[in-house]
Amino acid sequence: MKNEQHDYDYVVVGSGFGGSVSAYRLSQKGYRVLVLEQGRRWTPENLPRTNWKAWDYLWRPFLGLKGFLSLRLFKHVMVLHGNAVGGGSITYAQTLLVPKDSVWSDGNWAGLDDWKGTMPAHYQTAKQMLGVTENRRPGPADHKLREMAKAANIEDSFYYTDVGVFFGNDDEPEGTEHPDPYFGGEGPARNSCIGCGGCMVGCRYNAKNTLDKNYLYLAEKLGTEVRAETECVDVRPLGASDGSEGYEVITAPAFKRFNRPKTRITAKSVVFAASSLGTQQLLFKLKESGSLPNVSDDLGKRVRTNSESILGVRYPGTDEDMSRGIAIGSGIYVDEHTHIEAVRYPEGSNLMSSLFTVLTGGRPGPTRILNWMGALTKLIATRGITGIRSMLPYRWASETVIFLVMQTLDGHINMRWKRAWYWPFTKRLATEGDRIPTFIPEANAFAEKAAKATGGVGLSSMSEILFNVPMTAHCMGGCAMADSPENGVIDAQNRVFNYQNLYVVDASMLSANLGVNPSLTITALAERAMSFIPEKANDSKAPM
Repeated sequence: MKNEQHDYDYVVVGSGFGGSVSAYRLSQKGYRVLVLEQGRRWTPENLPRTNWKAWDYLWRPFLGLKGFLSLRLFKHVMVLHGNAVGGGSITYAQTLLVPKDSVWSDGNWAGLDDWKGTMPAHYQTAKQMLGVTENRRPGPADHKLREMAKAANIEDSFYYTDVGVFFGNDDEPEGTEHPDPYFGGEGPARNSCIGCGGCMVGCRYNAKNTLDKNYLYLAEKLGTEVRAETECVDVRPLGASDGSEGYEVITAPAFKRFNRPKTRITAKSVVFAASSLGTQQLLFKLKESGSLPNVSDDLGKRVRTNSESILGVRYPGTDEDMSRGIAIGSGIYVDEHTHIEAVRYPEGSNLMSSLFTVLTGGRPGPTRILNWMGALTKLIATRGITGIRSMLPYRWASETVIFLVMQTLDGHINMRWKRAWYWPFTKRLATEGDRIPTFIPEANAFAEKAAKATGGVGLSSMSEILFNVPMTAHCMGGCAMADSPENGVIDAQNRVFNYQNLYVVDASMLSANLGVNPSLTITALAERAMSFIPEKANDSKAPM
């Protein structure tokens, strides 16, 4: 079957960091590209004003929630991830950090390339495309973190984050509009950041460098087609079973519950870029159904969470507005393995307060619930009204500094495809393996000391206390890059083992805990993956 007989040269499943990079670079090289995205297309006009508007914030289509943030609770972990045109960039905190070089010596990708030699150039390209710059809107939460670091004698480790935000000029009013400041006029006009803290509820002020303003925007200008609210439900080879003659892709409306009409598309190549969870789930379905039976049995193994924990400190009744600034404005290093960032939500976005409770120590497991009850009783008995107010949603975003804790220490779980005891009618992703630590002593000790030094109330995650489950926004791995199908799902060029013209380019390819937010690394690795694909034609080049 000749390439010209396919509807598209490439179908990209997902429009997050891997998908958007793939779409743009493939379009630059002259290929006909279709991007399938099950989420909605968001604009400043339809983004929710607060996360209390759950139907436009949370993703659970079966319940009528058509937002962009999905919360998925597994036995071993609670995962937060995005669904939207632009993927997780719509709801992420745009923190774009380069991990330590040591990550390339860990995991299955060790030795597959001269990573320390090749990756800096791809990181530089990713930074340029994403508009990375140092935070210039520090707020009260960042000042608090510095104060906390000083009290813990680690002030030297304090830094302002590198972020994908347009800050404009310091001598102009915040919110000033500028012609495209990044791509020589090929990109959209932008407005300078006003420091509202609303990054994770969706930037309504045109300052956050989401993928629909860079990679995906430029890809669409070059002819890439994006089909929003469209779910990929099947991918199977045309002709030869190894995919050498292309693939048939079946889609269905993402928000239609019953009798969903199916659409058939053909493509020479397919790129899976549906996030770590999304790609694993789809590949498990396709492997079991017989559509892609030769996907490696390593699928779902070594899923990592950055060894994360989410803590915080609340200041009930404070006159300082902790919601001001950008979502993640600063960070510190407690030790060589443990990294903490100061996180915030905008004023009035108090929905996530339900995920927090009083700071609780003790051994993970059922006994920690007793410790929690004791800590809560002690808090209310010793601090009265302050203790009670610290547990209420009212003014939570304005009074709270959230700690995102990440470690480079290795630890992983496995994803399996099986029936749940409570719903045996269909299979779904489930976790197996040893527990990921839900209690990071270094982080808890810092939170306790920080709260005491600054007059706040320390906070823990409810999922850690009640379910012995950590919470992460950085699910990684499951389709590991490796030297053989016995050790991974894709090769060093992101090609799926045992198939031709089939790729995985998203967080599922990561093979180590990065210890920092992974978006920049996913982008850089996607740039690397696309660099191996030759040009189709000598079309005019788009801007870098």
